[in-house]
Amino acid sequence: MTRNPATCCPTRPDQTSGHNFLVYVADSPIHGRGLFAAGDLARGTLIGRYEGREVSDDGTYVLWIENDEGNGWTGIEGDNVMRFMNHSSEPNAEMDGRSCYAINDISHHSEINIDYGWESEGD
Repeated sequence: MTRNPATCCPTRPDQTSGHNFLVYVADSPIHGRGLFAAGDLARGTLIGRYEGREVSDDGTYVLWIENDEGNGWTGIEGDNVMRFMNHSSEPNAEMDGRSCYAINDISHHSEINIDYGWESEGD
C-alpha cells in the first residue's frame, strides 16, 4: 500500500500542538468510547501517531509494537486521542509502528478501528 504521511490539507494531525483535527472521540457502538473521522479520509492518509510513555505491563490503553530490533515488543501507554481506537476483525486503519494509516477510504463520522491481533495470539 502506498502511504502518504504528508497528506496536504488544513486538517492534518498537528505535530506541534498535539491536536489532531482529523479525528474526534465519541461514544462507540463497538465498546465504550471510540475514535471517529472528523471528515472523509482517503486510503493511505496518516491519521495520527500513538503517543505515550513506554511501559512493560499491559493495560487498557497500551499498544504493543514490535521493537526496533524485531525480537520483542514495546508497550506504549497512550496519552492522546489515538488511544480510543477500538478493535475490529475488519479494520479500516492499521498501525505502522506508532503511526496509524487509513487502509480504506473512511467516511466522515465513521469509527476508526484497527485489528488488535487477538486472532493470531496463539500462533
